[in-house]
Amino acid sequence: MSLDKKFKLSEKNTNIKIEFIAGFTTFLTMLYIIPVNALILSSTGMPFEALITATALITIISTILNGIYSNTPIAMSVGMGINAYFAYGLVGGMGISWQSGLGVVFISGLIFFILTLTPFRRVIMNSVPVDIKRAISASIGMFLAFIGLKQMGIIVSNSSTIVALGDFSNINTLIGVIGIFILFGLYILNTKGSFILSIILTSIIALFLDIWSIPEYLLSTPASIAPIALELDISSILSLSFLPIIIIFMITDLFDSIGTLSGIGHRAKINNTDIEKTLQVDAFATMGGSMLGVSTTTSFMESASGVEEGGKSGLTAIFTGLFFISTLFLLPIFEAVPPNAIYPVLVMVGVFMFSEVTKIDFSDKAIATSTFVMILMMPLSYSITYGIASGFLVYGFLTIINREFKRLNLGLFILIVISLIAFIYR
Repeated sequence: MSLDKKFKLSEKNTNIKIEFIAGFTTFLTMLYIIPVNALILSSTGMPFEALITATALITIISTILNGIYSNTPIAMSVGMGINAYFAYGLVGGMGISWQSGLGVVFISGLIFFILTLTPFRRVIMNSVPVDIKRAISASIGMFLAFIGLKQMGIIVSNSSTIVALGDFSNINTLIGVIGIFILFGLYILNTKGSFILSIILTSIIALFLDIWSIPEYLLSTPASIAPIALELDISSILSLSFLPIIIIFMITDLFDSIGTLSGIGHRAKINNTDIEKTLQVDAFATMGGSMLGVSTTTSFMESASGVEEGGKSGLTAIFTGLFFISTLFLLPIFEAVPPNAIYPVLVMVGVFMFSEVTKIDFSDKAIATSTFVMILMMPLSYSITYGIASGFLVYGFLTIINREFKRLNLGLFILIVISLIAFIYR
């Protein structure tokens, strides 16, 4: 069977050349995820080198699989936001091992996969008010930006004021500030590949400031993933206290993927059947990623860049995955990049996600109050779980007080109960 027939290129009004360019464009816009994810997850004690390889592998496998199975131009990799929560909230904040954290990721992916095969996914998705979904995105954006600022030393802890500005005379902190302004500038100028370009430019500045040096070797063989592969610990998280965390991981992945597919799907004219297939690959990749040693895998919004270049079929995703094979051999470069050249990406991703707040209907008192609490609590509690749970609880309480019982459908009631469990068994 020819590529034209396999991927319905003529039917989708595209061709191999267009799909190739689209795939390369998507690759450039999401290349940043390899060093960024490895840096974030390495804070848990997982080896950076193994994480580079594992992140590249799950990106390659899930993206190519999605292109073949669902025939959609959607690339996949380790999700931003949820990876930060895994590292700084779950492992760092709650003190569980990264092995148990990977167990949480696997179980959440398994539940997600089962839901993609049943109508229950639609029940959950349709039961949550759209403004609550937007608040979840905005909250995670705020949380992500806060983490980025903290890791760069721009925001530091303070015994009197809880948090305060860091020491800008510190050269590493200054590099982070420069990186943020470079990235903001590239964003305003609508520069393609702004994330990876900002990392490169900030690293060059760090080179001239003598806090970074060019690695002796630019290429190397892929690092082994043996230290983290198949190290997930499922037995340690099979208790009621972990249920809210597992559900939050699953819901975050579900909302993130649905949001991405809804936005890109309309533009690329992806039908519902292919969207369902993409969700199945997404869930399957989350389970696979946990076995390789990384946190939740999700559909990437950066796929929109390839769609804008004309990519409409799974061939775009396949080309993207093939381009990512090159990252397996770039370990010396990724190791040498200054962390504060990478962390500005977290702040910029936070900006993108927080922009959803502009679509929230603040004239609705229950929505306004619950979404505000969610957005406030997530960074302050340093937890996606407690942030989302607090929002659901406040929304449910105000709905009951106002006797608007029609708003409390079965799916929402289940989520409110799970939120309550999150605080009871914290």
